[in-house]
Amino acid sequence: MDHVPRGPAPETAAPDTLPDVAPQLRALRRRRGLTLEAAAQRAGLSPAHLSRLETGNRQPSLPMLLALARIYGTTVAELLGETPPERDPVIRADRSEPVEADGWIYRQAGGAGRAMQCLRVHVPYATRADIVRVHPGEEWLYVLEGQVRLALGETVHLLDPGDSAHFDSLTPHRIGAAGRAGAEVLFVHTLLQSPAAELCLGGGAPHPR
Repeated sequence: MDHVPRGPAPETAAPDTLPDVAPQLRALRRRRGLTLEAAAQRAGLSPAHLSRLETGNRQPSLPMLLALARIYGTTVAELLGETPPERDPVIRADRSEPVEADGWIYRQAGGAGRAMQCLRVHVPYATRADIVRVHPGEEWLYVLEGQVRLALGETVHLLDPGDSAHFDSLTPHRIGAAGRAGAEVLFVHTLLQSPAAELCLGGGAPHPR
């Protein structure tokens, strides 16, 4: 049997790696005006670890990317440099199905899957049993009808129609209507891609109306 010389063994494909997200991580942190220490604390990382991610000396895991995207008000897709699909910029009123949870009624007022989420919300009457929220991100609300009681830390603010508030969501906060008829507000938040059903400021299970 003739001897057939063997060629070099085929190269083993290198395992998939994430795109280089280091420059994007650094740029987004600076755009938000956060120091390395502040961003690392919010993400549950050490400043040294975040610094290595920003210089490309370490690859972030998916949970790290999710945490950093939430803090910087963006999506993992943007961090990875993916081009989002074209979205319809107009949200028609008749396509906004209300979702109810424990007296709270939510209507989408912005596009789904964006880093910034916009809602029109019916806020029920506030009670002492209302849940105090603390989470990464920012929130903005504008009162359309009624009066809103907004507790930020130890301070309580009463907001009338036309008043607005913009605050860091890491500040312990509680939102409720000051009157028993409730209140209507426009609400914008940076909780990553959270639909109305997952936002649920109330304590009950969300369901369509």
